[in-house]
Amino acid sequence: MSDRNYFHRLLAILLVTSVACIGMYWLPDEVLGFSLKKVDMLSDVRVRAERVSLDSLLMETEIENLLVADSLSTADSTLVRGLNTSQLSERDSLYRLASSGVETTQTEVRIEDFSAGHTGLKHFFTMLNRIHSLDRPVRIAFMGDSFIEGDLILADFRAQMQTHFGGGGVGFVPVSSVVEQYRPTITQRSRGWNTRSILKDRSHKYVLSGLLFEPAEDETSITFKTVNVYPGLDKATSLKFIYSRNEQSAMRLIYNNSTDTIDNVLPPSETITQYEMEGSFADGTFHFNNAQGLQALGLAYEDKTGIVVDNFSLRGNSGAILNQMDVNSCLALHAIRPYDLIILQYGLNVTSEEMQHYGWYRDQMVNVIEHLRQCFPETDILLLGVSDRSYYSEGFYQTMPAVVSLLRAQQQAAQLAQVPFWSVFDAMGGVNSMVRYVDWRWASKDYTHLSFRGGREIATKLFNALIWEKELYDEMEKSGN
Repeated sequence: MSDRNYFHRLLAILLVTSVACIGMYWLPDEVLGFSLKKVDMLSDVRVRAERVSLDSLLMETEIENLLVADSLSTADSTLVRGLNTSQLSERDSLYRLASSGVETTQTEVRIEDFSAGHTGLKHFFTMLNRIHSLDRPVRIAFMGDSFIEGDLILADFRAQMQTHFGGGGVGFVPVSSVVEQYRPTITQRSRGWNTRSILKDRSHKYVLSGLLFEPAEDETSITFKTVNVYPGLDKATSLKFIYSRNEQSAMRLIYNNSTDTIDNVLPPSETITQYEMEGSFADGTFHFNNAQGLQALGLAYEDKTGIVVDNFSLRGNSGAILNQMDVNSCLALHAIRPYDLIILQYGLNVTSEEMQHYGWYRDQMVNVIEHLRQCFPETDILLLGVSDRSYYSEGFYQTMPAVVSLLRAQQQAAQLAQVPFWSVFDAMGGVNSMVRYVDWRWASKDYTHLSFRGGREIATKLFNALIWEKELYDEMEKSGN
């Protein structure tokens, strides 16, 4: 009996295995909510485009910012120019220390106000000073990507703001969320809804959340329960259901362990509307019958005074899509739910190892800010710079050069749009701060996202920056400047 030759099978197996291994380079960054690390089997032979070094990027950033600061020659921008120069000096010292391997801790990072006359947060601070005489809460819309989903950063930022200025409740909660089971600030479940997103759909009118929910069946429900892991979350005086269209839905709310029930026909509407219930709601379930024709945004659980901080996170959002929000719908939302400050946190979804220049993103974000001004003409806007992000290179993790390039583009966008700017990158500690955050367990091992402990650090620094800026504004108001 002759021996069989299986060599061709071995070659076929090796070929299939090689193709599969090489194909792993094109795996998506995220699958089912889990971050994946890119595998490059050809990394040792691949010729990459020459990258700009961190040192040269930092030097370019310093020179450009000094030139911009010097160009602000009007009398009412003297204070702004002075702040920019001092911040650049502080930032340059931090970069030099971090680059030399010295452990650094950034204690204070100031807000850079690029508005004329240093008035970029005037409306927000004015409302804070009137907070006890207003017939509504002062509201902050915190908009971002997966960096803040699940109330990362916001849980602590909201708690600190409400402890300082009053108020309670988690604020806005979408009908459904991919991270609802992980969000520690409220327990929520939904049944019978289809989700539409501004990232994929252009046929509907979207507002700040970028999400709409329509019934998948004739009966739908939303269940919620408050928690007490952060101050003020278990007590609030107002529960709202926010929707953008309704034809004939009947609503029943069973709350507080079924001791009370509210039955009502949800008022019909063709625009953004909220149905409000006052009282104390520790838990409850909304049931909707005849739900076809209903289009919902979510719930809002809050006090009628103090501070409300709404989380409008949308995974995968670069921020550029915000110019697709419907102006009239936003104006209708603002009429029933006025916002005094919009905070924009974006950028992680556009950073890339291969990309070095982000002028295109700067221009898109300037357009986004102008669009937001049309949507919310009375609202102040604060732009946040991207956080640090690390990549594996030359045997260790280090700051991705694209982060510094993007940070520069975001700061330029704030300058061009004349809005305040605050750098999360600086607040973390600058170059290679993400590596230290991972070492301290303040960030996950994807070297991109923070843990709740790291989020608390950034929340505290943002809170301190806003309080310092408010004190500066109050002093300017007293002196008549």
